[in-house]
Amino acid sequence: MSSGIPLADARAFRARAIVTRTALAVLAACAALAAVGVLLSSRSPHSQTLVPLPSKANVVIVLDLSASISSDSFSRIGGTLRALSQTGRRVGLVVFSDDAYEALPPGTPAADLAPLVRYFTLPPQKVPGFMPSFPANPWAKAFTGGTVISAGMELAIDIAVAQRPQATVMLVSDLDDDPNDLPALSAVAEVAKHDRVPIRIVGLSALPADIAYFRTIFGRGAPIVEAPTLEQAAPREQTPFPWTLVALAVAAAIALALREGWAPRLAWRRSS
Repeated sequence: MSSGIPLADARAFRARAIVTRTALAVLAACAALAAVGVLLSSRSPHSQTLVPLPSKANVVIVLDLSASISSDSFSRIGGTLRALSQTGRRVGLVVFSDDAYEALPPGTPAADLAPLVRYFTLPPQKVPGFMPSFPANPWAKAFTGGTVISAGMELAIDIAVAQRPQATVMLVSDLDDDPNDLPALSAVAEVAKHDRVPIRIVGLSALPADIAYFRTIFGRGAPIVEAPTLEQAAPREQTPFPWTLVALAVAAAIALALREGWAPRLAWRRSS
């Protein structure tokens, strides 16, 4: 038995009925999307981005441990490693001075960088009048020497190209390269462009002239940022107010309210 109300001009309402049904479908879809957004936002922890990286990209870190890296830059190396260790990404680590070697293979969980932070963390002052010193790191005696940035970058680019999908190379350095290495570094930059390897650069108190040179050879597509200190990279003790979560919840509530408000409708049939 039909429950519709017979109308002689039922056809005149057909266009409005289509518009109403379309609007209801759109509102229902918006409510569903907003609800999904609320769920995803609530599950995602707050994190600080050190430098823009391609989505879901693995990272090959190229860490400068040459003699030009002063103790003043150690805190920034520690801050960089700490920030990267909290990203949840997969990383590889290349360290360099006169030469370069692979310290961590690609695909290593970024959390494995955390144990290295202690070598770049100044311990608390215990004796008044005597400044504490950084712990002896494994590279200080046998590895640290001159600066050949091209050696580290060449090895890292080879590692990045061999990965699938291709990794991003992140140079962490004061950018104070040996002048004799500059032609080789320019050649490495051309290889990176040819192989389309994304380059990101984190400066350790780098001089403006060195920053300008690296922008010239690697191009504007390789952003250069200053490395954070350990304090800047420390996890935040207070969780920021979740404005995004609130906005999505309000949007979902409004969409549901409109859906309910528009939902009641009359059904009709053509008069016999």
